[in-house]
Amino acid sequence: MAQVGRGIKGKKITFNVAKNCIRITFDGKRRLDLSKMGLTSFPKCILRLNDVDELDLSRNMIRKIPESISKFQNLRWLDLHSNYIDKLPESIGQMTTLLYLNISNNKLTTNGLPVELNQLKNIRTVNLGLNHLDSVPTTLGALKELHEVGLNDNLLKTIPANISKLPKLKKLNTKRNPFPDTEQSTSFIDSIKRMENLYLVDAKDLCGPCLRKCQLARENLNKMKSMVLPGPRKAIFPNLVSPNSMAKDSKEDWRMRTPSWNSLRQRQEE
Repeated sequence: MAQVGRGIKGKKITFNVAKNCIRITFDGKRRLDLSKMGLTSFPKCILRLNDVDELDLSRNMIRKIPESISKFQNLRWLDLHSNYIDKLPESIGQMTTLLYLNISNNKLTTNGLPVELNQLKNIRTVNLGLNHLDSVPTTLGALKELHEVGLNDNLLKTIPANISKLPKLKKLNTKRNPFPDTEQSTSFIDSIKRMENLYLVDAKDLCGPCLRKCQLARENLNKMKSMVLPGPRKAIFPNLVSPNSMAKDSKEDWRMRTPSWNSLRQRQEE
């Protein structure tokens, strides 16, 4: 019991151990993978490896992320899921290269999300599921590049309208929240699905190569449509109402006119 009172004794790693945990991703990026290491605190030694592109600290027992995490100025991918984090540092807003942020399955409350999140102008995926959020931070409405948002398994009762106005939002997970109006929530999700199926852009907003690519794709599509061969012509039998109808009638008529074997035998016996 005394050991519990002192708190959980976590594993500490050295700079050399951390350096050996750098992996190269399939697209050539450098990922520092410290997941499932039994860490109870953010290892300060990894600040010397702040040139990595991706950082994975998931599935540990970390309770606090320091302000110094902003030193990872090249970071595009940050995974903090499955820890004990209840608050994000304000400096996270300085990590403007972030494209992916996963902080699901922690102890975050709405007050633990800093306003500075609205500075992540390039971010595309944010996963805040499995936390203790009782409202969606309005800062998410400022992140115009968002494609995916995870808000499942929280304490949400409403979804703000500015989320639906995000121009590139394709996926929104709000499952297992105590919404009072299920029908309203369903219709909101349906609107997101429709946004995924249709996304229009003006030609003037495209760069030259992209515009030409779209034009070529449309030209090829039109060519394919013009080359589509007509389907096989069906044989026309004006005197045939349905397949084998005449054959069936002829067969029945033949049976009626032709004496059976038993009747011929009876006649012979007579």
